[in-house]
Amino acid sequence: MGEIIYNFSAGPAMMPPEVLEQAAAELRDVRGSRMSVMEISHRSALFGEILADAESGIRRLLGLPKNYRVLFLQGGATLQFSMVPMNLLAPVDTAEYIITGYWGKKAAKCAVQYGDVRTVYSGENAGFTTVPQQGEVRVSPNAAYLHYTSNETIDGVEFGYDLDAGSVPVVCDMSSDILSRPIDIEKYGLIYAGAQKNLGPSGLVLVVIRDDLLDRSPRELPDLLTYKVLADNDSMANTPNTWAIYLLGLVCGWLEKQGGVAAIEKVNLEKARVLYEAIDKSDGFYSGRAAADARSRMNVTFSLPNAELDAKFIKEAEANRMSGLKGHRAVGGIRASIYNAFPLAGVEHLVEFLSEFARRNG
Repeated sequence: MGEIIYNFSAGPAMMPPEVLEQAAAELRDVRGSRMSVMEISHRSALFGEILADAESGIRRLLGLPKNYRVLFLQGGATLQFSMVPMNLLAPVDTAEYIITGYWGKKAAKCAVQYGDVRTVYSGENAGFTTVPQQGEVRVSPNAAYLHYTSNETIDGVEFGYDLDAGSVPVVCDMSSDILSRPIDIEKYGLIYAGAQKNLGPSGLVLVVIRDDLLDRSPRELPDLLTYKVLADNDSMANTPNTWAIYLLGLVCGWLEKQGGVAAIEKVNLEKARVLYEAIDKSDGFYSGRAAADARSRMNVTFSLPNAELDAKFIKEAEANRMSGLKGHRAVGGIRASIYNAFPLAGVEHLVEFLSEFARRNG
């Protein structure tokens, strides 16, 4: 099959090889059915087992209490930018938003259509290179909810801690760092995550919502935009993405075999340490984008002395079995996405290339 290509893409991202191998082996015969998971009815007993396995995997890995519901939906995290305020924000109420990057800013912009939105922290003046410290943000006790993005894939900043908002429901977009570190789930009212980074393929979004928030909807909404309807129908108010749910279940099983979230956090910390250390020791040839205390462990963003060298770096990296290193068009530079499934060997391969490229071009 040839040498491995290290895929640094921000998403869809690298999948665990073991998951791909199992999916390939079962592609035409899932669990002895002699049918593909893409063919079986979503109402069948077999898919019911697959759905239950995916949910139980999420519950174990996140340590979910019984008063949290697990939803497998469509529309990606971007639809959640609107569904959250649709369901949780009355026109007369105020939602508070922490904006630390591109995606948080986009979420806040969507929410304005449904009620009052107040920005309680913005890192925009600092170029989206910072996140607030625990306790720095003052949250109104009357806020409908507090929303933030735990990891900004474009800007390369990450909270790395569970934000405490007291009695105010915390809503968090965890698309790019879910299951990368342990969290205290009871600090959150709702979390959502597009699957295509740490959970599986694109076309699926995970929503975890506390029971008391299911009855908060202040307006009449279509069934498929109403959390309570979706929860009451066990994510099957319409035909779900059966293939993506199946793969998510396999990813959960793979992660449990690695030792779970606490174990993968140690691996993620080591990968990030190795890569940031190489950047910091390059005598300025490579410049990290994020402030040191806000650096993402999932998306390492940096740049070279000029755009021409950025382009040369990306081209030569492609020739050296490294794909997806081009930074987002909004910020440019280089972005190395090293999610759960990305191996330490791939980071070490990149670090060797960093050194060699700097030697030739510095």
